[in-house]
Amino acid sequence: MLKLRPIILAAVAALAAGATTAACFGDAFGLAAPELTALPSIAPAPAGTSSKPLAALSSASPWLVEVPGGADALRGKVVVVNFWTYSCINSLRALPALRAWEERYRSKGLVVVGVHAPEFNFEKDPARVRTALSDLDVKYPIVQDNRYATWQRFGNEGWPGFYFIDAKGDVRGYRLGEGHYDEAEQLIRKLLTEAGQDVTGIKALPAVGAGIEAEADWKDLRSPESYLGYAKADNFQSDGGLVRDISSQYRPAASLSLNQWDLSGSWKVGSEYAALAGPDGKIRYRFHGRDLHLVLGGASQASPIRFRVLVDGAPPGSNHGTDIDAAGWGEIKEDRLYQLVRQAGGVVDRTVTIEFSRPGVHAYVFTFG
Repeated sequence: MLKLRPIILAAVAALAAGATTAACFGDAFGLAAPELTALPSIAPAPAGTSSKPLAALSSASPWLVEVPGGADALRGKVVVVNFWTYSCINSLRALPALRAWEERYRSKGLVVVGVHAPEFNFEKDPARVRTALSDLDVKYPIVQDNRYATWQRFGNEGWPGFYFIDAKGDVRGYRLGEGHYDEAEQLIRKLLTEAGQDVTGIKALPAVGAGIEAEADWKDLRSPESYLGYAKADNFQSDGGLVRDISSQYRPAASLSLNQWDLSGSWKVGSEYAALAGPDGKIRYRFHGRDLHLVLGGASQASPIRFRVLVDGAPPGSNHGTDIDAAGWGEIKEDRLYQLVRQAGGVVDRTVTIEFSRPGVHAYVFTFG
């Protein structure tokens, strides 16, 4: 039985080895598998999962953070494999739980392994991923999966995906999407106990995320993920629609309804992102959610691009996100997800405007929380 909660991304990625569906989910699939674990949110492994998952990890490369002793040292360990990508908000909100599991149970033989499977081209750059790992305080082993070879050998279905492997090397559970971390930890404790470890002295406490990693306000979230590249764009309102692959002048729509957006200024819209082609460009979006994020790039540490965010036409004040100040000012230095709005009071429909003063900005996707 498929039980749906808010799906944050419905992306279809064309992967190197063929057409494979890749989607980024919130608490999307609660697949009951009582015969397997008696934990409702934990499913059996997908049909395409290799019967030798540790062998799949042993052949994976490159490792950005090595497994101590090499990937072959995973044999005999309880392993949690997490498929993620660093600009996906759903992947980021899972990090507190992954860090907590690694810290609590490392001494008992648990190894957390992250498989970084990029959605956007900039996430394929190992140097950028290493910077993100440092910024996000991710210290457990990470392998880069640019061609989705490991993804396919596991039969994974989206970000974040979690595989729970016992000390015999068998996949004992699968979880797609955020949430239900308490049940996942119960399974980890069960597998460690089966392996002869005593975990009774370790408290299983909720891992509470802060800042951009805070759990979404699901009850008040009414805006879906929204791409700016034409391959997946929807609800665009500027007159004339999106013009593909050439610089064009855009004007704002007369008004925006919920989950609609527009552009102002000269933009070149490609399949993956919209690039500002002249000065004084703007993006507007009408949304309903506590948090609004936008994946941005095109700048560098040496030459950052300054931008300003307005909420309903005014500085955000106490509603500013972690990447801007109360006056709405922020800078693009790295290609990554930026949190622009976190509503401090009641969540209501709002229009966000992002203003850029010089060309070069790449705008990929809005996400919400």
